[in-house]
Amino acid sequence: MTASDSGFFSTSWDGLIQLLADGLTGATWWQMVLVALVLTHITIASVTIFLHRHQAHRALDLHPIASHFFRLWLWLTTGQVTKEWAAIHRKHHAKCEQAEDPHSPHVYGIKKVLFEGAELYRAESKNKETMARYGHGTPDDWIERNLYTRFSWQGVGLMMIIDIALFGAAGLAVWALQMAWIPITAAGIINGAAHYWGYRNFEAQDASANISPWGILIGGEELHNNHHTYPTSAKLSVKPYEFDIGWMYIRLLQMAGLATVKKTPPKMAFGDVRPVADAKTLEAIIANRYEVMAGYAREMRSACKREIETMRSRRGDATVLEAARRWLHRDDDKVPASVKPQLAQVRAEHPVLDKMVTMREELRALWSSTTSTRDQLAADLQAWCRRAEESGIVALRDFSVKLRSAHA
Repeated sequence: MTASDSGFFSTSWDGLIQLLADGLTGATWWQMVLVALVLTHITIASVTIFLHRHQAHRALDLHPIASHFFRLWLWLTTGQVTKEWAAIHRKHHAKCEQAEDPHSPHVYGIKKVLFEGAELYRAESKNKETMARYGHGTPDDWIERNLYTRFSWQGVGLMMIIDIALFGAAGLAVWALQMAWIPITAAGIINGAAHYWGYRNFEAQDASANISPWGILIGGEELHNNHHTYPTSAKLSVKPYEFDIGWMYIRLLQMAGLATVKKTPPKMAFGDVRPVADAKTLEAIIANRYEVMAGYAREMRSACKREIETMRSRRGDATVLEAARRWLHRDDDKVPASVKPQLAQVRAEHPVLDKMVTMREELRALWSSTTSTRDQLAADLQAWCRRAEESGIVALRDFSVKLRSAHA
């Protein structure tokens, strides 16, 4: 070997080492951080748009181009099988907060779901009964059977090679972040925190809560109470101050002809006040029952606030009333046992609030009844409105009048 040959091999070796160190892009650390955040955000968008809203709930249809992009991306970045994800999530809705719920913090404990949510998911994915009962309608074409499902984890291996090629040894850190992102955000935060902490717009049948009114970091999934109230809606935001970035992406796909929205949250319409509540009023109330109860909750909080102000003006002790304020509008099974004695005391001492709680339950019975006929329910609604408007309670009277202007 000549000296020139030796120099050539030395230079080539040094170049290879440099390539392994810096990757093809030669990106700086802050550029890699930026790329990693973009890549993980694409994964979040893929989960919420494709797996969640499209596959699990059929809230929208996707063009084959968009659908297959999401399938490919999720194969590379998560290794999740579409049928498994959809089946487990559908079971979660069907059995929410019950013993069969695959990942309820009220069954397994908040700590386990937060830190071991991915393990709970993997355990449920091996349940053949869950797959058979809840996994229907998911992709079952040649590429799904022979690549995405059969070699589910080879995709993330390919992603690791791509990251190393692009960023060198530091690409391993980028890949590790990509692999941890969904287990932490979806399996941990959404399945755990969103059923344990947060605010509730609606009195859904489970413990779901909105973590934040701005659904950005987790693709809009932060608005979890809204989703459990209207699970088949492609849009998760319902209030003017809420933002669902996943919905923004869906609208962009829709404008590009790559998505078709099938359902969004219902919006209660109001018109002229009818002389009496009739069958059409009943239809509007039942169709928008969560919105109706949210409006009633606002009236109850306002009434409670006025009672507190009255007590303070008389130099009375409003401590118990203030503590009970957050629970008066909640369903009885959602109220902690430790709080119920306080609520009983407040109702005994404040006839206005007691009346409002009682009439709330009577109103809720209109759509909870399984034996009454449509005509009987309409008659019950008319009687409810009459009692509300004759109660002498301003909040009840105003709410009843508004109900009589509701349209389906």
